[in-house]
Amino acid sequence: MSALNLVADRINALEESATLGMSKKSRELAAQGHKVINLSVGEPDFKTPKHICDAAKAAIDAGFHHYTPVAGIPELRKAIADKLKRENNIDWKPENIVVSTGAKHSLANVISCLINPGDEVAILSPYWVSYSEMVKLAEGKSVIVEGKFENDFKVKPEQLEAAITERTKIVMYASPNNPTGSIYSEAELRALAAVIEKHENVFVLADEIYEYINFTDEGHFSMGSIPSMKDRVITVNGFAKGFAMTGWRLGYIAAAKWIADAVEKLQGQVTSGTNSIAQRAAVVAWEDTSAAEMMKMAYLRRRNLVVGLLREIPGFKVNMPDGAFYAFPDVSYYFGKSDGNITIKDADQLCMWLLETAHVALVGGGSFGAPNCLRLSTAASDEALTEAVARVKAALANLK
Repeated sequence: MSALNLVADRINALEESATLGMSKKSRELAAQGHKVINLSVGEPDFKTPKHICDAAKAAIDAGFHHYTPVAGIPELRKAIADKLKRENNIDWKPENIVVSTGAKHSLANVISCLINPGDEVAILSPYWVSYSEMVKLAEGKSVIVEGKFENDFKVKPEQLEAAITERTKIVMYASPNNPTGSIYSEAELRALAAVIEKHENVFVLADEIYEYINFTDEGHFSMGSIPSMKDRVITVNGFAKGFAMTGWRLGYIAAAKWIADAVEKLQGQVTSGTNSIAQRAAVVAWEDTSAAEMMKMAYLRRRNLVVGLLREIPGFKVNMPDGAFYAFPDVSYYFGKSDGNITIKDADQLCMWLLETAHVALVGGGSFGAPNCLRLSTAASDEALTEAVARVKAALANLK
């Protein structure tokens, strides 16, 4: 019997993470001696702010080395609750907060706790690659609601209304968005909320992990701050993007008590409380957000640089991202073109071809629900970004 047959069906059914898969391929190519520029992974290229690192060192020296409460240490849950009230106008108590091992863990926890086999999750597309796989693992059904390029990749209320059925349990979205960088305004989120309000058994899973990387004058708006939606919105956030803490693995949910209790129950059987030192360090994160602001301004500069360069590539259609650190051009102009050996059929194949010929790692949009596009991370130096786009442009000139 093959190893594949021995692995559980639920795992065999999962797709490999496209972002992690491309990053793995780029490392293999680099190991062969090629100078690969890897723009496939969504990870800040900055260090964690010093005051957070100092708090971690102090926790180590103080012997804060033991198991923590499953839902998180009281000081961190309170700090998160205070942050949500101060910055997001979401008034939850610490008992409504559950800290997990990264926002990805938080998202998976909520889906596992709310979705029964056959339940539907309306995912606003383009979407982060793991959303649909998490739903699949919970034996739910993903219903993809496509945000059009012409509408800055955002879904309109009438589209969402048409997608909701009697089996819909969750509406799931990210704003600022990965992969597009698009941001739903307050008016747009209120319009979507008005649709969801009419369906009393539908909940919202709002992924706000890129909250601090927002270039708009309006700033960030949380659907969970709408009073009529408070009990039905599960707000997910974390420290990875805004504070450059990807490796610390800290995320959290803020939700109605019964949802928080369910997540805590599940987490207690799977991981228990997350890393004690990371939690203690995160308590002080909001005491100084100057580094987060500095990083945002760097991402803004890089966005302007990269979008300008991408728009010089023949055939690329490029919107202007309002947040996060990605560009998401439509590259369908190159489908059907050939270098004499390979004919490009989609964005995924184009990305693989660019990795092999230009030694630039990008991610095709198929796994994000947008097969005409590719994702480029701007979390790299200006020099690396300039060189990467120049390599891509030169390589594409060989496709006829």
